[in-house]
Amino acid sequence: MKMNRFLILVVLVVFVWSCKNDDNNAVDPPRLLSEVAIEDDAEIVEYLKTHFYNYEEFENKPDGFDYQIKIGVIEGDNAGKTSLFDSPELKSETIKVSSEDFNLPGNEIDIEHTLYYIVANEGDGDQGVQPTAMDSTFVTYEGRRIDNTIFDSADAPVWFDMVATVRGFGKGVAGLKAGGEVEENGDGTFTILDPGAGIIFIPSGLAYFAGNQPGVAYAPIIFKVNLFRVEESDHDRDGVPTWKEDISKDGNPRNDDTDNDGGPDYLDTDDDGDFVPTNEEIRNDAGEIIDAPYPGGNTNPNYLNPDVN
Repeated sequence: MKMNRFLILVVLVVFVWSCKNDDNNAVDPPRLLSEVAIEDDAEIVEYLKTHFYNYEEFENKPDGFDYQIKIGVIEGDNAGKTSLFDSPELKSETIKVSSEDFNLPGNEIDIEHTLYYIVANEGDGDQGVQPTAMDSTFVTYEGRRIDNTIFDSADAPVWFDMVATVRGFGKGVAGLKAGGEVEENGDGTFTILDPGAGIIFIPSGLAYFAGNQPGVAYAPIIFKVNLFRVEESDHDRDGVPTWKEDISKDGNPRNDDTDNDGGPDYLDTDDDGDFVPTNEEIRNDAGEIIDAPYPGGNTNPNYLNPDVN
């Protein structure tokens, strides 16, 4: 009898444990962009009002300054610091996001999200090139959650394809300029002088939203970035820079598909689907790349007009 009771108890425990496991593994339906956008903005604004960065060092750069942004809480000895929210370097931009951008169910269209960023150091004014949100950039960065937990970083400069990053990152970096002259350090390393330096505050709808990046689902995030170099991207190598294939001019080339073949123009070597490569249609008879509209009043260039080849 005791053995039977023991077996019944074991079976009951296994059953309860199994049910609990199933509940933990259940996949909740994704939240609404419109709902999360409001929450994220409130969190970001609260953070901006209660934190500051080392703006005094950027205003009066000491010898050997490393252009690293440091963020602190406004309290105690720092109670008189100017908040990020009140910083004259703070900029904001409204960007529209739709549910299809994340392959989400539902039909949320053009939900407004606010991106905030601070340009602590613009970058070299003479030689520094300003990227678009679709170029390749040579950067160091640090990604944090709003609670200051680091989830990603690169202490040594790396090349970054901006189209492959979250939208908010590319948009924020596009507000900086690259560094200037290269200075050799005498030990085989070098320093790029006067890099762009900024902080980007990104709502989850311009980041990972409900994605699988650990710890940042439905979470606003912060990136500190130093920009050293910029290379103009042409992802499909058709002769048209990727930023020019953003026909809608919304900073997102993924949603521009002139010939509706399911492939965005920036990855399509025949943008208008007329079976003549774009690289041929952008050249004159001498083989030189031109950027002129089709003669006769048609405002579409040849490579976007299937009636011309």
